[in-house]
Amino acid sequence: MAVAVLAATTGLAQDRPQIATVNYPLQYFAEQLAGDAADVLFPVPEDVDPSFWRPTISDISTIQGADLILLNGAGFATWIDRVSLPRSRVVNTSVAIEDQFIVTKSITHSHGDGGEHSHEGLAAYTWLDPTLASAQAEAVATAIAGKGLVPVEDVAERLIALQADLAALDARTAEALADVGDVAIIATHPRYQYLARRYDLNITSLEWEAGAMPSDAELAELADEAAQTGATVLIWEDTPPDAGFDAVTDLGLRNVVFSPLATANGDADFIASFDAYVTALSDALQAQPGN
Repeated sequence: MAVAVLAATTGLAQDRPQIATVNYPLQYFAEQLAGDAADVLFPVPEDVDPSFWRPTISDISTIQGADLILLNGAGFATWIDRVSLPRSRVVNTSVAIEDQFIVTKSITHSHGDGGEHSHEGLAAYTWLDPTLASAQAEAVATAIAGKGLVPVEDVAERLIALQADLAALDARTAEALADVGDVAIIATHPRYQYLARRYDLNITSLEWEAGAMPSDAELAELADEAAQTGATVLIWEDTPPDAGFDAVTDLGLRNVVFSPLATANGDADFIASFDAYVTALSDALQAQPGN
């Protein structure tokens, strides 16, 4: 197999192909499928939301030089619309599931220093439905094999194992969240549409900054939403200050942190992280009266 030689940001030559990804799930899938045959890049800093990351010129150059560039689709990673990428090496991993996209209303707001932006009218966190994640993993496998980065038989074998892991994750999640569809849930941000649809969850969303202490106005909004829906569980996109947990507890809601996994969760991999978040959510929901 011919191996492309690429210039790294340090100026040193690379002896393995490179695969660039726009979020952690695609990074995880590519790593599982490519093994040691390729370097998988996910250049977004840990403390930055990859949905609205603004790459530097150096970042763009590194991505443009990759042998394969994996996109999520559904409007995820807004920066891709503002840069030129080599079309022959770009793969949209959600093309086969576009008929299953969830349409959302367009909302304009800001995230920290990222400036104002609008949600694109599509829910983008497709991988929170493991069956859709499995389809994306298959697209990644097809792209890796198609580019000759890994022998076809090796990719096929690894895809079988990865899809088995995702199917088992789906089954465990379905069991953990069974019979809680009537329990109202509020989320701090609209990230969980595919999770809600797959497992028949009743989730409404706010527009809070991830991991930030909510303002008095936001807490008042939460109280109003809880009163209207009867929700007694709040899903946080990221861990807030302790005072944020306390303020929500004072309103009579249980706190659950469920990262949507656009970025990695410490040392835990995608499957283990998803499992842990589902367990936490299930525990909170099962604690509700009548469950």
